[in-house]
Amino acid sequence: MSARRADPTRTAAALLTQADHILDWLAARPPSQWRRPSVLPGWTTGELAAHLETMLAAIGRTLARSTRAKPLAVADYLGRYAGAAEEILERDKRSAAGRAPDEILAGLYAGREAAARAIADPRPARAVEGGRGPISPADYLATRVIEAVVHSDDLSRSLPDIPPVVLDRDALRITAQSLADVLAARAPGRSLELRIPPFAAVQAVEGPRHTRGTPPNAVETDPLTWVRLAAGGISWPEATRDGCVHASGERADLGPWLPLL
Repeated sequence: MSARRADPTRTAAALLTQADHILDWLAARPPSQWRRPSVLPGWTTGELAAHLETMLAAIGRTLARSTRAKPLAVADYLGRYAGAAEEILERDKRSAAGRAPDEILAGLYAGREAAARAIADPRPARAVEGGRGPISPADYLATRVIEAVVHSDDLSRSLPDIPPVVLDRDALRITAQSLADVLAARAPGRSLELRIPPFAAVQAVEGPRHTRGTPPNAVETDPLTWVRLAAGGISWPEATRDGCVHASGERADLGPWLPLL
């Protein structure tokens, strides 16, 4: 799967806009809120901010590293993060240790500006060397949008008593579409239709092929719930029990493939 539906210019704009929303939200948080545990086990809110600082700082460097290697599909690239989760956590804990929120914020602003410069002056490349392997520049930016949206929601859920991080509509669209395509790549087939109105609809899961009319197996949910399901922010049983997901048909169970990230 590639970011086939995402216009690279709009993807870049969505990434920078979402970064701005994150910066605005973090800048308004007092130091006491940076020290609070986040919804990600083992991370404080400040350590999650340091992770986003690292992510933004890496964009410019990555876009400058062209490679002749065959680019990975987005589904394969994202799949490589699971094995590095502990390493990433320890790295960002070290990055945040002993640093005041203002210092991390300054790094976030610097990373955002460096990313904007690299995006504005792109180097032609079939693939760049990302942190998880070779990937096309457009797909790489799409994965950064996914990370920005997922962690924006993580920040919001970590401090549920205050207004959430604003989610840019294009950033949410790109994330929902891309993660729907990841599901289709990992669970290929045409027996089930996943609908995420108004952004995406894909067919997936091996079984009898659906060709016309109402599909016998269908799952429908809103974009933010889909992002949370894909990222592990909510489980499949929780989402179906709470009415966040409408599933019909004997094959309408995405539990075996979730979370995707």
